[in-house]
Amino acid sequence: MSSPAGPGCAVFDNIGCLVTNDPSLGEDRLGCRTGSALVAVDGRVAWVGDAGRVPEGAGGSRVDVGGRAVLPGFVDSHTHLVFAGDRSREFAARSAGGHYQAGGILATVSATRAASDGELGATVSRLVAEALSSGTTTLECKSGYGLTVSDEERSLRAAKEHTEETTFLGAHVVPPEFAGRADDYVALVCSTMLDACAPHARWVDVFCEVGAFDADQAAEVLRAGARRGLGGRVHANQLGFGPGARVAVETGAASADHCTHLSATDVDLLGASETVVTLLPGAEFSTRSPYADGRRLLDAGATVALASDCNPGTSYTTNMPWCIALAAREVGMTVDEAVWAATLGGARALRRDDVGHLSVGARADLVVLDAPSHLYLAYRPGVQLVAGVWRGGEPAWPPTRGPF
Repeated sequence: MSSPAGPGCAVFDNIGCLVTNDPSLGEDRLGCRTGSALVAVDGRVAWVGDAGRVPEGAGGSRVDVGGRAVLPGFVDSHTHLVFAGDRSREFAARSAGGHYQAGGILATVSATRAASDGELGATVSRLVAEALSSGTTTLECKSGYGLTVSDEERSLRAAKEHTEETTFLGAHVVPPEFAGRADDYVALVCSTMLDACAPHARWVDVFCEVGAFDADQAAEVLRAGARRGLGGRVHANQLGFGPGARVAVETGAASADHCTHLSATDVDLLGASETVVTLLPGAEFSTRSPYADGRRLLDAGATVALASDCNPGTSYTTNMPWCIALAAREVGMTVDEAVWAATLGGARALRRDDVGHLSVGARADLVVLDAPSHLYLAYRPGVQLVAGVWRGGEPAWPPTRGPF
């Protein structure tokens, strides 16, 4: 560690359980250490070692964690935060026995089109702050509730105010004005709409599902995005068996998301590919659907991420700890696997190597739990365990805080 002292340095000492996600720094896949300390310099992890053995000269701010657990900030690689309107009645109807269909998205499209830029921006700001309070330090955010050239572009502008991980999802569903003309709408998405939106996006996504877009249409959208330098993502196999997972693998998409209904062939394809499978248990909870089989995917060798899928219709949550608890209870994952999926798994889904872990050189995004271990994330579901959040080595939440 070189030249640690100064205002850009922060020392976290007396850590009870430190999850590094670096096996070379500790035990098992999570690289867990007990009785540890961590030094951040200029926003990056500069040193990890035993508590009380911080290198001489490490000045700056000092945080005595008091034996609490410290984890990498959660990486939420699938959200839909740019929207207007309310779909609580739809949720209540499903609770009474109704079934989710993709067409419910159009209610949000209507409300989003009618909202002002200020209203959309305020919603994104509120939800990003809410996510931060539960430990999310990196998140992806999609468009997809505008479905016109101008509404998709302004949605991405609103998202880009808060994250570099912005995703163009013009191919969410076919809007009402193109009813019965899905190919015409895909042509618009792949030309004028992408031309306007690509400068504000890093990714392109498509909902490959009955009621949305078929395999050929989905592949066309992904290819058009790739020509403009955008990486691919796919909403795949959420509502039933279909071609989404295959399209994701064949086009080299970074992630196939949902993957609730997979054939044995799909599982083998995903397990042998570089495409990350992003599981969204909040959506299954909200839609009263079967949960994805995470165990089957992990055993096949797939890389699995967890994300919130925050959206107003089918998973209105930003809480990654709750998703971890759901995954451990319903998706067939161990707590360790779920924590990895919500941190380094999310980073892999975003093709990021600077977040999701606390190795030397990583961004110093940390979550301190008011608990001795990361196991409490599933052991105490629904409880606010996040005691503090740091981004780039700087305090990020709560807005004002004293010592632990």
